[in-house]
Amino acid sequence: MNYSEITPYIESLAALCNGGNGIRTEMYAQHDVKRGLRDLDGRGVVAGLTEVSNIKSKNIRPDGTVEPCHGELSYRGYDIHALVDGFTEGGYPGFEETVYLLLFSKLPTAAELKEFTQQLSIYRSLPPSFVRDMILKAPGKDMMNILSRSVLALYAYDENPDDISIPNVLRQCLQLIAQFPLLSVYGYHSYQHYHNGNSLFIHYPKAELRTAENLLYILRENGEYSPLEAQILDLALVLHAEHGGGNNSTFTTHVVTSSGTDTYSAVSAALGSLKGPRHGGANIKVARMFDDLKENVNVRDQGAVKDYLVRLLNKEAFDGAGLIYGMGHAVYSISDPRAEILRKSAFRLSIEKGMEDEFELYRTVEELAPEIIAEKRKIYKGVSANVDFYSGMVYRMLRLPYELYTPLFAVARIAGWSAHRLEEIQTSGKIIRPAYVNVKEPRKYVPIRKR
Repeated sequence: MNYSEITPYIESLAALCNGGNGIRTEMYAQHDVKRGLRDLDGRGVVAGLTEVSNIKSKNIRPDGTVEPCHGELSYRGYDIHALVDGFTEGGYPGFEETVYLLLFSKLPTAAELKEFTQQLSIYRSLPPSFVRDMILKAPGKDMMNILSRSVLALYAYDENPDDISIPNVLRQCLQLIAQFPLLSVYGYHSYQHYHNGNSLFIHYPKAELRTAENLLYILRENGEYSPLEAQILDLALVLHAEHGGGNNSTFTTHVVTSSGTDTYSAVSAALGSLKGPRHGGANIKVARMFDDLKENVNVRDQGAVKDYLVRLLNKEAFDGAGLIYGMGHAVYSISDPRAEILRKSAFRLSIEKGMEDEFELYRTVEELAPEIIAEKRKIYKGVSANVDFYSGMVYRMLRLPYELYTPLFAVARIAGWSAHRLEEIQTSGKIIRPAYVNVKEPRKYVPIRKR
């Protein structure tokens, strides 16, 4: 049987699916339904309380009106700029400290951070034969599906998988945080070997290396990386570790966790959400958009670049979606603090890599795009580069394959998912069960002999 074949019968059934859908866009307003859990201004419907992180993009004036402000992001009440400045000036990687903060709502002392980092190092391994049996023997073409499948498989290796007490869930979360880089990179190596015919190599992580360092070490055949490469990858992980709690995959974590299910199922569900191109794949689109730009336009001619951006919005260039990828955000308008931080590091990395011209092209697009979008889309609230705009460039300069862009997002975001899962278990006590309005009119049943 060809499992991917769409037969004429399936085609006919699909037509019935389309014909049976009588829900029209205007019905959402008629029934006061917040489509996509957003109001008419695009603001998310409040569905819960959290202490994990916060996003701010607007100020409320005394008269109640709202004005956009520069974007702010905080983890457990600490501004992201202050956190980044802290570990950058301290000269040490920040991801492990960020994980500690998100999970325990406090900044660790030097001794606490050392002990916590050692614990993650202990967990940075996979069960015996797991790589051979679960990754190499069943190679896949999609890294996110491999990652999700691997997470579900780890359930079978856990002697206490369904216990949702806080100590046990914390233990599971710490193990997954430590294992995600291995699952992602080994899945990629399996794909490269079995589907693309490249040589297979598996590096085991080193106990003395932190998360970002180990990721680069096990990814590259020679295991080599520069201090700046490790520093900037570490920074990217920090900036992607959490984002306000209202994003799709984090909400998925809350919803699935509220049912009382196990950690592996909850994390796998979040991975399924992140895989969706509307959520986790934007930086790949950014990188490929710039590939298309450089292939079809004289990038030294600012007028030609501007014309290309106009054609993007007119659905006449790249993928025809009508989007300038990496520009704009559902919450931020004037600025995305993560993009501001990553821009500075992208510049430093471009110097080390001899890619200053590439950086200047990104800056040109970043300056031109908001004006063009405002004019073509009549959006005047402000449009700015988001974190995906510069993360795509950073990952390219780090020579990371496109296939790992979204898994890298997961390597970082598992920290935030874990914090929210623990919070949901401790505070909610109720299964999340939203309501839907049925708009189908009652119908009289007709016996089969009369149809």
